[in-house]
Amino acid sequence: MAGRAPRRSLRTRLLAAALVLVLAALVVAGLVIGVILHRFVRGQLDGRLDAQIVALRAGLEAGILPQGLDAPPFDRPGPGWAWEVRRGGETIRSGSLRGGDIRLSDPGPDGEPGRPHPASGTGPRGEPLVARVLDVPGPEPATIVVAAPEGELRGPLREALTSLALALGILGLCLLAGLAVQVRLGLAPLTRLRADLASVRSGRRERVPADQPAEIAPVVAELNALLDQNAQNLERARGHVANLAHALKTPLATLSMALAEPARDPDGALRRQVDDMDRRVRHHLRRARAAALAGSARGRTALAPRLSDLRAALARIHAEKGAAIDLDVPEALAVSCEGQDLDEMLGNLVDNACRWCRGRVRVSATARDGAVAVSVEDDGPGLDPAAASAVMARGRRLDEGVPGHGFGLPITLELAELYGGGLSLGRSDLGGLRADLVLPA
Repeated sequence: MAGRAPRRSLRTRLLAAALVLVLAALVVAGLVIGVILHRFVRGQLDGRLDAQIVALRAGLEAGILPQGLDAPPFDRPGPGWAWEVRRGGETIRSGSLRGGDIRLSDPGPDGEPGRPHPASGTGPRGEPLVARVLDVPGPEPATIVVAAPEGELRGPLREALTSLALALGILGLCLLAGLAVQVRLGLAPLTRLRADLASVRSGRRERVPADQPAEIAPVVAELNALLDQNAQNLERARGHVANLAHALKTPLATLSMALAEPARDPDGALRRQVDDMDRRVRHHLRRARAAALAGSARGRTALAPRLSDLRAALARIHAEKGAAIDLDVPEALAVSCEGQDLDEMLGNLVDNACRWCRGRVRVSATARDGAVAVSVEDDGPGLDPAAASAVMARGRRLDEGVPGHGFGLPITLELAELYGGGLSLGRSDLGGLRADLVLPA
């Protein structure tokens, strides 16, 4: 059997797309800013070298080379800052070269006449240099070369790019955090919609609130339209069930009245068949109604008011016994069940307890794990486990001397199961029977 496909998360997809876009934007921004920084640092260095070229050209034209032209940092001995003036077969060098030469490995393209152009080369010890070259025309042409250590370009650029990478990293984290918050806020209406739908399914609401964001409002409108349509279908189904009940009960009642005459049914066999048909019709109509309400259209019914009314009615019915019915049911406790079905289930259980009790009946209810457990106990003789299983069979009665048809507990069990609950019997600490009815909260 093939495994189930993993669920695709909108949150994960949005965050993944945002992560890819943010990283791509940061990489592009880093490259562009890196190019700009390189041009800026190179421009600053070229400006410094060009200033030295201007001074050397002025000195060359005034005939004062090299006196006074070794300004810092060109006056420091060692590799790095240096200049050369090549005129004819003569080469004039800065004091930092100490007899060495600047070897241009890439003289660079010729620039505008009278303006320096970039070049690259090496110093006397093979150290890489960044150079600027100016060709001076005239009766005695000359070439001026001014160079700086390559570290003067790469060092500041490295420091700037390191700071840039740190800043872009912090910016990326802030953007991702902001996007995560944005995705969370953007999907929050879906979380609220889920809670609203759960409220509709449990019966706490009849419709999903229409006050929704514009993107979700059409979906909510369709959901509400579907709920309205289901409610209309349910009402029509109830009408058909009521018509069927009326159509069947009237002939059965006529037959029952006709068979009441002893001459027509001497042994009562036909009358018992008619009564059995009536019970079956009532049972299956109740089952059809409960099945129709087993979905999202079921109601929300509070327990305490129903049990209070039931206690008052049964107290009058069993007044000759004088049974005391104690209720321990929280006011806020409610079940997801149609009121008529709840009355029938509770009525069967409490009435059964009143029939068998010696004088006391106790009804309590508690909420647990998304369900409500209603316990009906009496101080009667109770049942052993075998007898408790037997009374769940339709029409089975253990004592024919007590009024009843034996359909109460089986019908209660079937109704409870149709609502997703159940019914179990056990021994009460009062000494009699304990019936535990479980229904969805």
